[in-house]
Formats: sequence, structure tokens, C-alpha cells
Amino acid sequence: MKIAVLGATGLLGHHAARAVRAAGHQLISIHRPSSRIERLAYLEPEYRSAELLDHAALTEALRGLDGVIFCAGYYPTRPRRWQDEVARALNLSNHFYAACLAARVPRILYVGAAIALPRHPQGQPGHEGLFYEGMPRWKNPYLLCKWALDEQAREQARSGLPVVIGIPGMCLGEYDAGPSTGRLITAIASGEMSHYVPGRRNLIDAADAGRGLLLALEKGRVGERYLLTGHNVEMGELTRQVAGWLGVPAPKPVPLEVAKLIAGLGRLRYRLTGRPPKLDDTAIAVMAGGQFLDGQKAHEELGFVAETDLDTTLRRSIQWFRANGYLDGRG
Repeated sequence: MKIAVLGATGLLGHHAARAVRAAGHQLISIHRPSSRIERLAYLEPEYRSAELLDHAALTEALRGLDGVIFCAGYYPTRPRRWQDEVARALNLSNHFYAACLAARVPRILYVGAAIALPRHPQGQPGHEGLFYEGMPRWKNPYLLCKWALDEQAREQARSGLPVVIGIPGMCLGEYDAGPSTGRLITAIASGEMSHYVPGRRNLIDAADAGRGLLLALEKGRVGERYLLTGHNVEMGELTRQVAGWLGVPAPKPVPLEVAKLIAGLGRLRYRLTGRPPKLDDTAIAVMAGGQFLDGQKAHEELGFVAETDLDTTLRRSIQWFRANGYLDGRG
């Protein structure tokens, strides 16, 4: 099969690309002209360059494929109005879906986020059948972007586009050049993250997640969500284990309302000075907006089971960050 990955220079996209190659498929990397594609050279992909907003170029890049994994979903990186962030997220992915339609791509995997699911009303692990009744009340830009993109993907499937939704838990792993979620590790190592917001997370090794995304593309039912899960863990336990591997003091808990106040002051400083806040709304959502997850559906329909234990994920992630100069000798 000829399978493309958009966003292969990011953590999840890189591991999805590795899974495509490991399965013996032909790998296509669709990337922006400015992307650092040299990181992918060892995978020997076919490179196709296109901006998401360039309909003609993106349509051409998507032609002749058996499937595409969309790991380039937008998320907020600076303090801006949630309305603007949601509009930008939907606009970018609308261009992607329009190009897929024009190129007649037969299988499309949208990579979503578990925060798009409301919490289970009985406090049990979340599952694919949970949906918000209307817009979420918490006007967090990250939450609202991921909720809106999930709604959009399911609407595209209802309209006839062959979209499947793969939703990994929180990912940590190697090749997180950003870093993205790996900033949890680098911030604890540097002392920048001295506190955390209590919450429940499901953490999955990025290599397992990449393999699960490929299975969802290959076997998933159109219009369906598939949770790709690893280990259910409290944020306090996760940060304690990361700190233990690094040999630094563990972060201390801070109440959600206090964290929101700090983030609000950071937004004000950003507007006045242009300096990004140390604690932003996206970080708060990642820590506090999650829940434990139930991956039974992906196990039964896709045959997916995470293979990597939590200690191995943390050890390998820290080793990668250290080897690539992110930790200044820590860990």
C-alpha cells in the first residue's frame, strides 16, 4: 500500500511513518516546504511538498494514495482568543478534507485528542461513545480546538468522506524534536515545571501509538473513533516518576483555579510584552483536562494492544532527550 503521513516531522507523525515502513508499505511524506525533512531520511520516504492552504498542490500530493494519516491537526501555541484559534483549526483541516475529496483518497485517518471526549458521568474510564451536548463549557482554546476538529471529522464521514478517527492517549517517546508532550520531561528537568495540576491521564508510548494509528487506517470503520490506550496514571504519579528518572525534585500540586489565574496573568503579560507564558492554557488542558481511558474497542476491532510498559517509555524518552541535547546532562 502507498500511505502518506502529514506531520511526519512531529512526534506522532514520525512514529506513524515508522509504523508504515515497518509494515512494509510505501511511505509518502507530505510536508511544508519549510519542514525539517532530513529527520526522516533514514525511512527513505517519497517526499511531496505542499502547504495545507494550497489546494492545487495539496490535491496533487494526495493523488494515487491508498490512505493518508493526518497528524498535522492544529493546536494553540500562543495566548489568543479561543474563537480565533477554533476558526484557524477548522479552516486548515477543511482545506485538507477538500483536497482529499478532490484527490479521491480512499482511506483517511484523522488523528484526534482524547480531550475531545467529555468525562464519563460516573467517573469510569472514558470511551468512544462519549459526546458533549453542545459546546464544552470550559472555554479553553486547546480543548475547544480538539472538540471542534473531532466534530468536523465525524461530519466529514457523515457527508461521505472515508474518515476514521484515531485518538491516542498522551504520548511520550523518542523523536519529539519540538518538543511537544515531551516538554513535560524537559520542563521538569530544567526546574521550569515546579508544580503540576492534578488530573488523570492515559499515557501511551509514541511507538505503540504510531502502530495503532496505522491499524486504525487499515481496519477502522468509517466515521468511528478508536481510542489507542496505554497506561492510566494520575498526573502526580507521572510527574513523580519522571522526576525520579531525572534525579530532580518532583513537582508539587497546584489547584486548577490557581493555575487558571496564573495562565491569565501570563496572557496579559504576553499582550503587553510578547513574552510567551511559562504556564499556558494548553499545558493546563493537557494536565487537568483528561481522564482514564478504555481501549477495549481498538483491541476488539483493530487487534491493537500497547506493548511498552510505562518505565520503558519514560527511560527511552529521557535517554533520547539527553542524547539530543535537551536535558543539559540531567537524567
